Amino acid sequence: MNSIEFYSLLSAEINSYKQLLETDNEEWIIKGFIDVDKTIYTISQDTKVVSKIIEIILIPKLKSFAERNGLTLELPDAQNYYPDLTFKDNQDGSLFAVDFKTTYYEVKMRNGVEEKKINGMTLGAFSGYFRNRESTKNIQHPYNQYKSHLVLGIVYRQTDEIDGEFKTFSLEDLSRIRSVIKSFIFFLQPKYKIAIDHPGSGNTKNIGGVADLDKLVNGEGPFVTTFGERAEGVFDDYWINYRTAAEANQEGLDHPNYSDLESYLTYKRHSIESDRNLFDDFHFSD
Repeated sequence: MNSIEFYSLLSAEINSYKQLLETDNEEWIIKGFIDVDKTIYTISQDTKVVSKIIEIILIPKLKSFAERNGLTLELPDAQNYYPDLTFKDNQDGSLFAVDFKTTYYEVKMRNGVEEKKINGMTLGAFSGYFRNRESTKNIQHPYNQYKSHLVLGIVYRQTDEIDGEFKTFSLEDLSRIRSVIKSFIFFLQPKYKIAIDHPGSGNTKNIGGVADLDKLVNGEGPFVTTFGERAEGVFDDYWINYRTAAEANQEGLDHPNYSDLESYLTYKRHSIESDRNLFDDFHFSD
């Protein structure tokens, strides 16, 4: 199985997942946790809690998807390993990496135009196994053994009025418990199509993701819009060689060679002969 075939199969599979997670009025089907005394404890809007519950719901569905399509689903051997899901073709051994990314979005009006912005999304490390693609540290299989690296995105809206964590309910109250999130949107995109050109979180070495929801869903990040068919190769080159100020200093540089796509292109324009395979026929603006 090649990467295009796998992407097509998984894209079709997740089309039904919105209905799996929502009631008819677009509220989350999960209302809380229940104990042996049948007491229901409400859920907070903490994104880590919400994300984990969504993963628990979807993993059995994705295991069934794998079995129907001649694949084996592997979960990571350790909690901090990449990726969240490894799909292995049972015939030819091809590997496909899929990472869950879950966050909420807000709808705002700007100059009379509706804008949908997510709360932020990071797309994994740009150091470690991303640079050393034969490494087995913190990754299920070496990075270069995967035929594709995909993001399975689940974004949702937070409910304005919630019951709060101080309340408990009985089973008889189930119908009146308010869901903490609603209105799910699913997308599946290769990592390079939704990446931006700067880190996504503070001082951590994580690749940032597109904040505009429509561009995120449609895979219209800056590497794609700038480089077209070259996007994946340029994305890899950009982030493999990206250095923080501290890393540049450790390598004997006064400052990083570049910090965004504009400075990257300036840097590459002066070293184009060594990167002819990436930039042949590419128009560098003056």
